[in-house]
Amino acid sequence: MTTLSLSDAIEWVAAVFVRNGCSAECAQSVARALVAAEADGLKGHGLSRIPTYLQMVRSGKIDGTARASSVRPRPGVLAIDAAHGFAYPAIDLAVAESPALAAEQGIAAASIRRSNHCGETGLPCEALARKGLVALLFANTPGAMAPWGGRQPVFGTNPIAFAAPLEGREPAVVDLALSRVARGPIVAAKQRGESIPEGWALDADGNATTDPEQALQGSMIPLGDAKGAALACMVQVLAACLPGANLAFEASSFLDGNGPPPATGQLLIAVDPAAFGHPGFGERMAALVGAIEQQPGARLPGARRLANRARAAREGVLIPPEIEAVVNGN
Repeated sequence: MTTLSLSDAIEWVAAVFVRNGCSAECAQSVARALVAAEADGLKGHGLSRIPTYLQMVRSGKIDGTARASSVRPRPGVLAIDAAHGFAYPAIDLAVAESPALAAEQGIAAASIRRSNHCGETGLPCEALARKGLVALLFANTPGAMAPWGGRQPVFGTNPIAFAAPLEGREPAVVDLALSRVARGPIVAAKQRGESIPEGWALDADGNATTDPEQALQGSMIPLGDAKGAALACMVQVLAACLPGANLAFEASSFLDGNGPPPATGQLLIAVDPAAFGHPGFGERMAALVGAIEQQPGARLPGARRLANRARAAREGVLIPPEIEAVVNGN
């Protein structure tokens, strides 16, 4: 087994994608995102994605040389075209350009179309929170979840992320899929040849299953049952209908090289707290955090991720043997 420092892991992953025809800029963006997710303990969005990403690049489902571009149709709006490339360069562009718009307008919204899997959705929100902004991200994903009472997937797992700045410490970050569990852990279980817990997914006939292959062919169970399905519908509107992206049931899979580009979408919103006419945002946030953390056993959202990240910074990240085998076989 190989363990690499975070910086070495980024260079190792980037080199893999360059060898497979991606531009250096694109490869770096992808590598930073995958290694960050691995370090944060979100392995379903980390290095386990390398094999399926490579399949999509080789088949042309992802254009590894695409350059994201943006236009500004209204003062507070960025419309970004990911050009059937990876989502990460488009998200990097949104994070780079949104702060100036938010400072000018009080709020900025960046829509992304012709996109792909965007990994750990909390990361771009966290990056904006480090610049003093409150951020929200909504992401559209291929069909994985039926409407409540149905059997055929109409929604994706459609993650939502949020981050807010805190004075003198790391931002508060919320990052969750609207299925009971994200699709990534099911993919990882399939790669390891393991079963999944009951209550995660249904098979294609609407029956409960612990087989990850059956789960991936069936439907994820929504978080909070009917409420989660309703929220997934909301995200579909924000992340697909607004940007002009494919709806979940129109998008091809993120998990293989088959079919056309998925052309999914994301919506990233950045809010400047200073725009609301009072100076007390930092104090209000401190009061909220204090009320949470003064209770024994309670923790701020994202605390576990920060602990994982600190450990990875000290100890590095393990390159899974199955990923090394795929890469070395190229």
